[in-house]
Amino acid sequence: MTEVRPGSPKNLGATFDGQGVSFAVYADELASRVEVCIFDPHDPGREVRRYPLGARTNRIWHGHVPGLGPGTLYGYRVTGPVEPQRGLRFNPSKLLVDPYARALTGRVDFRAPLHGYKRGGKDQDLTLDTEDDAHGVPKGVVVVDDFDWGDDRKPNVPWRETFIYELHVKGFTRLHQELPPETRGTFAGLGQPQVIRHLQELGITAVELLPVHEPVDEGFLGDRGLSNYWGYNTLNYFAPAQRYCCLDSRGGQINELKWMVKELHRAGIEVFLDVVYNHTGEGNHLGPTLSFRGLANRTYYHLRPEDPRYYQDFTGTGNSLNLGHPQVLRMVMDSLRYWVTECRVDGFRFDLATTLGRARGSFDPRAAFFMAVHQDPVLSRVKLIAEPWDVGEGGYQVANFPLLWSEWNDRYRDCVRKFWRGEPHLAGEMGYRLTGSSDQFHLSGRRPSASINFVTCHDGFTLHDLCTYEHKHNEANGEDNRDGTSANYAWNAGVEGETDDPQVLAAREQQKRNLLATLFCSVGTPMLLAGDEMGRTQRGNNNAYCQDGELSWVDWKMDDRRRSLLAFTRALGRLRRSMPVLRRLDYFKGERPPGAALKDVTWYRADGNEMSSDDWHRPGSRCLGMMMGGDALRVPDREGRRVVGDTLMVLINGDGRTHLFTVPHVEWGGPWELLLETADPNEPGPPRPAPKKVRLPARSLAVLRRAAPAPGTAGSSAPGPG
Repeated sequence: MTEVRPGSPKNLGATFDGQGVSFAVYADELASRVEVCIFDPHDPGREVRRYPLGARTNRIWHGHVPGLGPGTLYGYRVTGPVEPQRGLRFNPSKLLVDPYARALTGRVDFRAPLHGYKRGGKDQDLTLDTEDDAHGVPKGVVVVDDFDWGDDRKPNVPWRETFIYELHVKGFTRLHQELPPETRGTFAGLGQPQVIRHLQELGITAVELLPVHEPVDEGFLGDRGLSNYWGYNTLNYFAPAQRYCCLDSRGGQINELKWMVKELHRAGIEVFLDVVYNHTGEGNHLGPTLSFRGLANRTYYHLRPEDPRYYQDFTGTGNSLNLGHPQVLRMVMDSLRYWVTECRVDGFRFDLATTLGRARGSFDPRAAFFMAVHQDPVLSRVKLIAEPWDVGEGGYQVANFPLLWSEWNDRYRDCVRKFWRGEPHLAGEMGYRLTGSSDQFHLSGRRPSASINFVTCHDGFTLHDLCTYEHKHNEANGEDNRDGTSANYAWNAGVEGETDDPQVLAAREQQKRNLLATLFCSVGTPMLLAGDEMGRTQRGNNNAYCQDGELSWVDWKMDDRRRSLLAFTRALGRLRRSMPVLRRLDYFKGERPPGAALKDVTWYRADGNEMSSDDWHRPGSRCLGMMMGGDALRVPDREGRRVVGDTLMVLINGDGRTHLFTVPHVEWGGPWELLLETADPNEPGPPRPAPKKVRLPARSLAVLRRAAPAPGTAGSSAPGPG
């Protein structure tokens, strides 16, 4: 038998050095034996060798096996006490996935005896199951980094110019008929020219990918013939998901993902990963033993202090990852740095990010994880986005994250939906939401870009369904429509569900345009859900996490309505790119800066007069105008030069009746031009002269522009209104 050398504890995982492979893995202090198991590459369920890792340094077991090389399939077995009441759940009969494996091959098969206990009966998790489960567990793959990045350069898009597009790697391209069939639904598909062109025409600067870490499906979904489509159930935090790969899954997924990143970078588009460091796919005390549980259960998870047999669950999934432990924190930091340095991603969106700050149970914005990221020379320079809540006590932490972080702003989402639904008393809050939510983020020292503005996301209704259904329709999920949120906050023209009524259809299309135009014309960082620009529907399912099929995939086939909505969204993208006032560095103050002719922002009533403080609080105040002064701008361009831009006027009528909006008199700049109206179902054409009074039909929005005067011309410094 090959002699195992001591190796080194320096690099966790499996590392090929030209002579063999070094293995290093962390295990609980009470572990008594750790073995690395090697599997037949032609029959991955058959174990062919087993090597004990005899060296141990600071709870890291390590060893070097000569003669092994890239492509080796492996897993671990760990022996130690079986005392669930103390949080100890070792079981050498259960093959364990290496937490640091760079690639996995094979799927978790719930028909195998994956659980560390004998299932059935009272207190079943206190028993011990000795049946081997290796045939049903994915194997780690030893890989080497041989990808040629060539002249790849990160786009480094400033936050103020960032526009995020949230998508699912498979669902976005699976039905795209213009792509080579083998690339549809894969990393390779996302890097195709046709896809990139679509993103560019929308004005997208960053794609935010739903989880691409190797996931595991929940057993109960398999029993229903379903799968965890979204992927928020992580098995490994380093390995790209095999299911998004059209190349050989034994390491090919790494190069395919890197190729995708390289192609998107070439187009100036950044790549953000949605990451799930708040829990793993092992579930609660009755879940399978797949990796972390069998290595160091007491280390990786929050256990109940009064009874470590059970898990603290801040996530609603059965367990919560304990980033308060130095080894877990190290793993998460190593994972993040790997994706930035080796895979060159540009940022992260952290799922249920409140859990990451629960080192001692309650949320702490100065928790070890946030402090580690803040000082890290790699991670402090990428874009960081929090989903600022979890389901634990005190879990809602919107606007409470540290300085470097931006946050999903659900208050923006809810306010915009309610306003267009016609609810009263929302004018004041709409003012804040349209201008970057300074009421939430200013006191923390953050800029408008800290607010990730969105109307829809993967979790909930699509834009089409938001404007079509009053109630959720999740029957296909197999839970009797009990799952998913009940809140909607939309307006569906008074008719539930799909219809052929032309008036209802026209009203709904107008409502879609209202919501899109509001998003594109708001200060902050906008995020668009993939397919909303084409009217994608999930037929009323607002919790499609388990629907891996046409219900969830983006439909690229076009009819007149979908084509019109896409053209309108592209026009909004061009508008946003052309208007520096929408990409401000700082918050509005409602004042005229020194040397400027206009206030940075001015609010108007429909009669053309400025809004008073009383106007903001009137229940019927649902028709208002927001003028953003172009000469009051203080946004430097990429070379640091001050930009003087056009003035933009957004007229919003959330009322159920038509209003005539008197356009205010402004002497600075050129004449007012009408750019688009959501009440017009046609594709926005060239700008045209705006009338003195703009007709705003019920529930509609219009956008006007006043071009900045040439330097030194008349009107370039003339005073404006009030």
